[in-house]
Amino acid sequence: MRWKAWIGLAALCLAGMSGPASAEWITSWAAAPLPPAPVMGPIPATPAFENRTLRQIVRLSAGGQAVRLRLTNAYGEKPLAIGAARVALLDAAGSEIAGTSRMLGFGGQKAATVPQGAPLLSDPVRLAVPALARMAITLYLPDATGPCTCHATGLDRLEISEPGDFSAAPFAPAQVGSVRAFLASVEVDAPQGAATVAVLGDSISDGVGSTPEKNRRWPDLLAERLAARDGATWGIANQGISGNRVLNGGMGESALARFDRDVLSLPGVKAVIIFEGVNDLGIGHARLEGTPPAFFTQFGGRGVTGEQIIEGYRQLIARAHGRGIRVYGATIAPYKGATYWSEAGEAERVKVNDWIRTSGAFDAVLDFDRALADPADPQRMAPGLHMGDFLHGSDEGYRRLAQSIDLALFGR
Repeated sequence: MRWKAWIGLAALCLAGMSGPASAEWITSWAAAPLPPAPVMGPIPATPAFENRTLRQIVRLSAGGQAVRLRLTNAYGEKPLAIGAARVALLDAAGSEIAGTSRMLGFGGQKAATVPQGAPLLSDPVRLAVPALARMAITLYLPDATGPCTCHATGLDRLEISEPGDFSAAPFAPAQVGSVRAFLASVEVDAPQGAATVAVLGDSISDGVGSTPEKNRRWPDLLAERLAARDGATWGIANQGISGNRVLNGGMGESALARFDRDVLSLPGVKAVIIFEGVNDLGIGHARLEGTPPAFFTQFGGRGVTGEQIIEGYRQLIARAHGRGIRVYGATIAPYKGATYWSEAGEAERVKVNDWIRTSGAFDAVLDFDRALADPADPQRMAPGLHMGDFLHGSDEGYRRLAQSIDLALFGR
């Protein structure tokens, strides 16, 4: 009789699940969390919220039959109260598609608390999500959050309500922003054999210079190429952070420090593209004349060498290989003409790129340097491929990067 009671209890638990019991979860969208930052130049202070509803728009990469959210309070000064959460798919005009709205639960409850310094997974909900679907994610935050754990370069719409809980339906926003607030990733139950490629990058992967709200970052465009082909399903987890570096923190934790959280912890990751290093060289060797020295000296890392960056890559490769993850290395793009370019930094860039191309340390090489270089002056990005600052891509520059990648790297 006791065995029958236990079997009956187990059956009730399984029947009450919001999503499948044997899901194959992969990451379909991600944004790396950042600690709160003070006002610095054009960068505004990190926002805080109280008794507000946030509605954030994201575009997924891979589709699936169920979905769940990974929320984050990684840098919160206290526990984060979630009063309600909802997802819905959007049509081309941005309206919610009838029948796709799903209220989310957390351990079967509507409300939840995200512990200080921690993530929180929602319960899964059954929802047929096509590849490249646009999704609205709504969170009601009843209590004062303090400065949020946000991703600063959202490049998509964040709607902030008047005071109150407006989570049940779309609302007229009182304010509009673009940060990713308390949202780390969207995960889908994908077809068997599906996988995710993570992108560990800086502002060039974060999409600075691309058209906002149009999904023109190079990882977005790679997702479109992967979705259009026949073959294995791959999601993209874009973990680019503007200003990020391999060796030193400043704009977010360094690549070495955040690798476990932002890459290795994500479900379904079977490959990672490492495209970092230009900020190590730019900040490390910037000429200080005519520039407020504190801007380049406050972060540390002056005089960084190519050998140090290479050793950082070796560490990342070893940690990924230890989890059975393939590692694709991207050469550092040309940046002559950028504010922080220098002859010394350029010499180190050549050393690093030569090593990436010839060492055999990576499982494959993505030659982003050659994809963007001006044939008349290979130390610079070609005209039309940068946003005007010789550092960040334009929409066309990011398209070139995505088109340069061999899709055969993403098989089963």
